Amino acid sequence: MEVFVARQPIFDRNGKVWGYELLFRSSATQTKFDGTEATSATRQVISNSMLSIGLDRLLQGKQAFINFGREMVLEDWYTALPKESTIIELTEDIKPDAEVVDAVRRMRQQGYRIALDDFQPSPELEPLIQLANVIKVEMHTPRAQQEAMLKEFHARGIRMLSEKVETDAEQRWAKSVGYDYFQGHFFARPAVVKGKQIPTNKIQCLQLLQEAHRPEVDFTRLTALVSRDVSFSYKLLRYANSARFGRSTEIHSIRRALVAMGECGIRKWIAIAALPTIAADKPRELITQSLVRGRFCELLGQAGGQGLEDQAFLVGLFSMLDALLDRPLEDALAELGLAPVLESVLRGQASEDCALNRIYQLVRRYEVADWDEVERLAGHLGTPTEQVGAAYREALPWADEMARA
Repeated sequence: MEVFVARQPIFDRNGKVWGYELLFRSSATQTKFDGTEATSATRQVISNSMLSIGLDRLLQGKQAFINFGREMVLEDWYTALPKESTIIELTEDIKPDAEVVDAVRRMRQQGYRIALDDFQPSPELEPLIQLANVIKVEMHTPRAQQEAMLKEFHARGIRMLSEKVETDAEQRWAKSVGYDYFQGHFFARPAVVKGKQIPTNKIQCLQLLQEAHRPEVDFTRLTALVSRDVSFSYKLLRYANSARFGRSTEIHSIRRALVAMGECGIRKWIAIAALPTIAADKPRELITQSLVRGRFCELLGQAGGQGLEDQAFLVGLFSMLDALLDRPLEDALAELGLAPVLESVLRGQASEDCALNRIYQLVRRYEVADWDEVERLAGHLGTPTEQVGAAYREALPWADEMARA
């Protein structure tokens, strides 16, 4: 059975990534999942995370939320997970009978933290509430009810996590009423702040990106733009002389470095090099996630054998440009001058049979563990699902390395 492992970030009140929920399902060809199948999937996700990927590489020092149903609670699989970085997330369908409560109490005694998922108040849940460290409440829960829960559970020393946060207004409200942690699509595609000026260094980066994406690269203009910035000049020469190119002689000229890299190499390098400056005032996770998407899309583009890897990389990399610039996506894209096909994919206007759009949608569906759609889109692309999982696992450490560069 193919096992997929995806991570969805959880942010703290300072906008920094505090943890990841590790998402799982069994084979996407299954339309219904009984307890046994879900339990088997969870076991394999734990095994895959520990052995195939490595939790250290997957989490990068953050906390892991891992879903546990009844069967998993009653078994001792959790003991394979590091208690310092693991939060056992009890699914909402668990009934708190004596056997379950005793098992959860043993987890707490061994130092594991407990989260209650999709929480809805009920007297029968009190035994689990007494053992909980974190309670997750969906944003669609009536606000008066949320405020009452926040007051009660904070008084009991329980941290509160607002999940399925979709808009800027929801995020602001959740923060104003005192939630400790936040999770949802807002953090991947936040609402824009209209009319905000772009700082000068960001404008320079956008000018560089725009120049790099002209139909024909003008090396003279590009050399002049790179040379204006000491940091870019240093990064370019360091990159061009790195071991990955295996050059026998060093390159000491900006222009020569650009020519040696070629147009596709230039576009990719500039995009990566400009990203930290564009996102200087944003959570590091936005940079990492953009890089993960870029590399993930690129690998899927390679797998399809249609020569789409360069375009696919840029689609993934620029998919969070609105969040990074605090500007509407339409405005941000207009300033880049990307190829029409790239813009149509990012604007959500590409046709369903567009291969580049299918790659991007596959990546988005993978991120939220929509395995039925992952299976369907992978089939249209002619890419085996196990190859999709392998591409994601390869993208994670690459993105973390690039984000630190």
